[in-house]
Formats: sequence, C-alpha cells, structure tokens
Amino acid sequence: MRPIAFALMLASLVSPAFAQGSNYRIQPGDSLTVTVLEDDTLNREVLVLPDGRISVPLAGTIAAAGQTVDSVEGVIADRLASNFAVRPSVFVSVVSVDENAGEFPVYVLGQVNTPGEVLVEPGTTLLQAIALSGGLDRFAAGKRIQLRRTDPATHQERLFLFNYNAVERGGAVQSMITLREGDVIVVPERRLFE
Repeated sequence: MRPIAFALMLASLVSPAFAQGSNYRIQPGDSLTVTVLEDDTLNREVLVLPDGRISVPLAGTIAAAGQTVDSVEGVIADRLASNFAVRPSVFVSVVSVDENAGEFPVYVLGQVNTPGEVLVEPGTTLLQAIALSGGLDRFAAGKRIQLRRTDPATHQERLFLFNYNAVERGGAVQSMITLREGDVIVVPERRLFE
C-alpha cells in the first residue's frame, strides 16, 4: 500500500467523534468549537494554527496542539474566570480533524512522470518520493538525481547525489535517505550518450 493511501486510510479512522475522547491530542489543522455557557458571544469555531495555537476572546492565545480537549477547556475557563463572578463553564469539542496532520511537502522536479509538490509522511525516503511522483520518465538521468536540502537555521543548501540506476542493480544504501520538509528532488534530463 502506498504511504499516502495508508495515511489517508488512518486519517479517516480519526473521526471528530473519536477525537472527543480524553486520549486524543489536538493537532494543528483541527477545528474546535468553544462554548461558554455564561456568555454566548464568546462561542465560536476556531482553527488550530500551524504553530499549534488558538485565539479566544478575553482568554487570549492558547497553546492547544498536543493537549487534550479537557485540558484546553480548563485553560480557557481559568483565563476567563477574572471576567465572571463565578468560574465559567467552558466546553470544547473537535469539529473536524486535519487529514493531513503529520504530512509535510517535498518537491520533485524534472524528468518524473508527475512533477510538483508531494505530501509525504515522516520517514518517507527519497526513493519512495520518486515513486509517489510516478517514477522516472524515459528521459531521466537516473545516475545524477539530486536532493537539495536547505538548513533552516543557517539557510545553507546541501546537495546529496542519488544514483537510481545503482539501486535498480541492487544497491540499497542511498535509497534510505529520509526526507525532511522542504526538500527538493531534481531529476535532470539524460545527456546524449548517457
């Protein structure tokens, strides 16, 4: 089974109903409904931003990702308490879960059958990303595939070379290069006598 198909199958198992359980950890991309019984003007649906935070009026910005629904309810109620005579009753529910949680983009350019952005799961290898792009086309220079990776801290680009032809002949070491967010795979065109 392809990694993307498997991830989508697993994501479909995480329904909003399942996410209401006390063990579910909120993820970036999830949609939450916040209900304050004492003041319906504070009721709203909020999106968990990529940095894992949500914003609630009078409560401010709250780190929600990685937390349970119960813990987010408690934080919101504590922050709102100073605005009410009695600690308010706050209810948080998960309306929808992000089906792409955990996935990140990599980019495959050049001589592949479907170039462009590919969403991959953590642990996806360079060889798997090429397969997700439909494989090499007939003009691909399989010996000179490049993986370009930019270090987010230093903004320095590193270049890794990958020989697909060697993998076809049984080599396996290079095929285990694990991808990171933002990696760019370049498959150049084959030269005349290559």
